[in-house]
Amino acid sequence: MATTTAAQQRAQSKVEYDAFLAACPSRELLNRISGKWVALILAALGSDGPREPGDVCVGEPRPMRYSELSRMLAGVSQKMLTQTLRSLERDGLVSRAVVPTVPVTVTYELTDLGVSLHHMVRGLKSWAETHMDDVIANRATYDTRTD
Repeated sequence: MATTTAAQQRAQSKVEYDAFLAACPSRELLNRISGKWVALILAALGSDGPREPGDVCVGEPRPMRYSELSRMLAGVSQKMLTQTLRSLERDGLVSRAVVPTVPVTVTYELTDLGVSLHHMVRGLKSWAETHMDDVIANRATYDTRTD
């Protein structure tokens, strides 16, 4: 029986990923990255943030302090932000750096893997903001139907 290298095994496993199959591990990853806070954190990391209500967040990925993220993501609890950042770090999408200052400075930065997802999530966020009026109108039409 022929042996395979670790790289060959990874390549073979990669071919076998199919999120339409119930047992596929990529399904769990899709579930994680489609979560509200994950998507918003990935979109926020590196953005300059809106200056005024209605402004568009622009910018390339850059390190951000925990407090910056917390301020940008209105409504996220400290516990949820911490848990989500830890899960993103575990998945290799975000790196965490601790600088021994007084008080301690903690920054988060997208990894190369995270950057590859960041651009897609920012596009999805932009699409949602652009088409929200259409969705609201369609919901109102649907809700008033009498089938």
